[in-house]
Amino acid sequence: MHIDWIWGLIGGLLIGTGGAVYLLGNGRIMGASGIIGGLIDGSGLDTKWERLIFLAGVILMPILLMPYYGEVDTHISNNYWVLAAAGLLVGIGTRLANGCTSGHGVCGMSRLSIRGFVATCCYILAGGVGVIIFRHLLGVI
Repeated sequence: MHIDWIWGLIGGLLIGTGGAVYLLGNGRIMGASGIIGGLIDGSGLDTKWERLIFLAGVILMPILLMPYYGEVDTHISNNYWVLAAAGLLVGIGTRLANGCTSGHGVCGMSRLSIRGFVATCCYILAGGVGVIIFRHLLGVI
């Protein structure tokens, strides 16, 4: 029996705990797109160091854990054009939605935010439509 669901559960618990610690520690929502966007557009320069430390943790933690897990099958496409397009679409979507999955889905819904629930429903629906189009109709992923 595959235990992938256990890894998903552990990952979800870690993300939720990280969001709670971030909120309790500095009173801000842990939205990755907002953290990165604030560095890029200059609106978050007053909190530059906390944003950079957060991003360093996001980048370094998987690298530090690699020796313990060896090869991990992520089921990601080998087509770099598809990956680049997906990244751009996610970036555009997070700007349009004024937040990302960690901001709306994890932190917003846990605070019972109506905007968080609406945004989460919209991106889950868009993801499902994307899978239907790109995997089943076009066959690119």
